[in-house]
Amino acid sequence: MKLLFASDSFKGTISSEQTVELLTKAAHEVFGPCETIGVPVADGGEGTTDAVILARKGVKVYADVHGPLMEKANAYYGKLSEKEAVLEMAQASGLPMVPEELRNPLNTTTYGTGELVKAALDAGFTEISIAIGGSATNDGGMGFARALGIRFLDADGNELEGKGSDLEKVADIDVSGLDEKAKAAHFTVMCDVTNPLCGKDGATYTFGKQKGGTPEILDRLEKGMCNYRDVIIEKFGINPDETPGTGAAGGLGAALKIYLNAEMKSGIETVLDLIDFDSLLKGVDLVVTGEGRTDWQSCFGKVMQGVGDRSNKYDIPVVALCGGLGKGYDQIYEHGIDSIMTTVDRPMPLATALEKAEELYYKGAIRMFRMVYAGMKLSAR
Repeated sequence: MKLLFASDSFKGTISSEQTVELLTKAAHEVFGPCETIGVPVADGGEGTTDAVILARKGVKVYADVHGPLMEKANAYYGKLSEKEAVLEMAQASGLPMVPEELRNPLNTTTYGTGELVKAALDAGFTEISIAIGGSATNDGGMGFARALGIRFLDADGNELEGKGSDLEKVADIDVSGLDEKAKAAHFTVMCDVTNPLCGKDGATYTFGKQKGGTPEILDRLEKGMCNYRDVIIEKFGINPDETPGTGAAGGLGAALKIYLNAEMKSGIETVLDLIDFDSLLKGVDLVVTGEGRTDWQSCFGKVMQGVGDRSNKYDIPVVALCGGLGKGYDQIYEHGIDSIMTTVDRPMPLATALEKAEELYYKGAIRMFRMVYAGMKLSAR
């Protein structure tokens, strides 16, 4: 029997890599000698770079950049081959980098993410995948683009810094200085957000509050974002509001799409492609996946949905081991997941479940594999 383990991390407790170790140990205890392979996975959010580096046996490459408030920061991207690199904007422009008392999307910038991309370009990488979840920014991607040589000018021809408060000042965009290496590279953006740049479902009103935006700040940012959009339409003949995903990461999606012609793809689908997941399925009898909490949202670009759909294409059964279940969890059955088991084995406070996460996961894996073993005995009768 050949088993493939591909589980998401359990946020704050068990890493994706640890699930592989625990599942491998449990499988050998229940089945005895069997072939097991495991691969870390993520859905394009926090931890994506680390998961892909581990799965591809890549290397971390560090670079000095500027954080969301233009403070000095150190970030890294993953070298996957001589031409492929993977990175996540949260490394350079992430919300956790900004103290709560300083969170204000008028003041934050994606400049550091642009610097991280430039570092990868300068090192010779031409295939760059970018995860854009977890941003602290709402600058329309101006800071990012500025780091790559694009200039944003006010009505007097002065260059703007590229932070949220500059959106309302943009009068012209000069792309003549865009890094030639950026023009030649291919960018894949891991994004499951379909929001447009502006409007009630746009970048500002959908995501701005969690980045520190008050109603007054959000109204000002939205007015500025509409101005920015109108300049883009006038300059390039492209309306960002007509392209899904341009509102992702405070408008970074728009900058990537318009200035770099980036390809927007589902996060989990991109990760599965990067690790060549389909080739790992060859000869596999059972896939095990999972996540910290499964509910209706698990069907929208999450690890279990991606793993289940890919495995289902090859008619390979999939079981999941999850920390807990929420409303609509059973919808995941429509995505190739055959059964779900939880790690908790009795009623307990959340704090206890988190404290004992590793022990509970291992015991849950034993129960799950014993149930699989019972099914094998039934089929053999």
